[in-house]
Amino acid sequence: MKSFVALLRAVNVGGTGKIAMSDLKAICEAIGCRGVRTYIASGNVVFKSSRNEKQIKAAIEERLHAHFGKPVAVIVRTADEMAKVAAAIPFPDTPGNRVVAIFLDMPVPPDTLKTVTGCSPREEVRLGQREIFVRYDEGMAHSKLRIPIAKEGTARNMNTVAKLAAMAQE
Repeated sequence: MKSFVALLRAVNVGGTGKIAMSDLKAICEAIGCRGVRTYIASGNVVFKSSRNEKQIKAAIEERLHAHFGKPVAVIVRTADEMAKVAAAIPFPDTPGNRVVAIFLDMPVPPDTLKTVTGCSPREEVRLGQREIFVRYDEGMAHSKLRIPIAKEGTARNMNTVAKLAAMAQE
C-alpha cells in the first residue's frame, strides 16, 4: 500500500459546503483506505491505499457527490509527490503562511504566467510541475492577483503542505 494525500476543493472554506472531518474520514475508509487521518477542517486527508491516484480520486469524488448532492473536486498526490512540493518552495525566506501551492490535476500550462493579472510588486508567481506557487507578502485578503487556471485546483499554504507531507511519510 502507498501513502496518499487528498485535498478537497472549496469545502468548509468555499462554496461547496461543509463536511465534518469525521465524515471525510468515514468516506475514505468506506472506499478501502487505511490509516486515514485528517488535518485541519479544510478538506485534507492522509491515508494508505492499494489503488492508484485516478482510482482514489474517482472513488472519493463519487462519495462526496452523494454526500453533497453536487460535484466536489479532489486532488490526490502520493506521499513522495507531496514531499517534493514541500521541498520545492521557491520562496524559502518567506513565512509558510505567506506562500501557497495551488494544486492542479494536470501539468501547469506553459502560458500560465501570461494569463496572470493584478500581481502587485509584493507578490510573485512561480510554476511547478502540477502546482503553482504564489508568494503573498502582505497576505491574500486584499490581493487583486488572478490566476485563471487556479479555479481548476485547490490551494494550501506551505505550512499545511509541510505538515501533510510529514504525515504522509509517517
